[in-house]
Amino acid sequence: MKIFKSLMRGLTWWHGQTLNTQLFTWLKGVSVGSDEMGNKFYTSKDGLRRWVIFNGEMEASHVSPEWHGWLHHTWSDIPEIEPLKVNIWQTPHQENLTGTDMSYAPTGSMRRNNPKVRSDYEAWTPN
Repeated sequence: MKIFKSLMRGLTWWHGQTLNTQLFTWLKGVSVGSDEMGNKFYTSKDGLRRWVIFNGEMEASHVSPEWHGWLHHTWSDIPEIEPLKVNIWQTPHQENLTGTDMSYAPTGSMRRNNPKVRSDYEAWTPN
C-alpha cells in the first residue's frame, strides 16, 4: 500500500505535492510562512517565483485573500510579517463550500431536510 501511495504521489498532482514539486522546493525554495489552514508558502531564492504547498485537498479557495494577493504578486509584503488591515465590515475568509453539505440550498430545495412548499409557483402543464 505504501508503494502505491508513493507511485500515485509521483504521477498525479491531486494526491499532494508531486516528487518534482518537492524536489524543486528543497533545491530552490525558501519558506516564507504558513496560513491558518496549514498551507505552506514558498518563494524562489531570487524572489521571482512563489508557490503554495496545500495542507490536504488542493483547492484554490483554501488560500486566504492575503496570501492569494502575495502569490499573484499583487503586493510584495508577506502577510505574516505585514498583515492586511481588515475593515470592521469584512467577514472572515471562508473556503468554497460547493459540493459539500454546508453549501447553500435555497428554499424548496430537495437537499433541505424540510423543504417548504412554494405557493408562488405553479407548474406548467400543456393543454
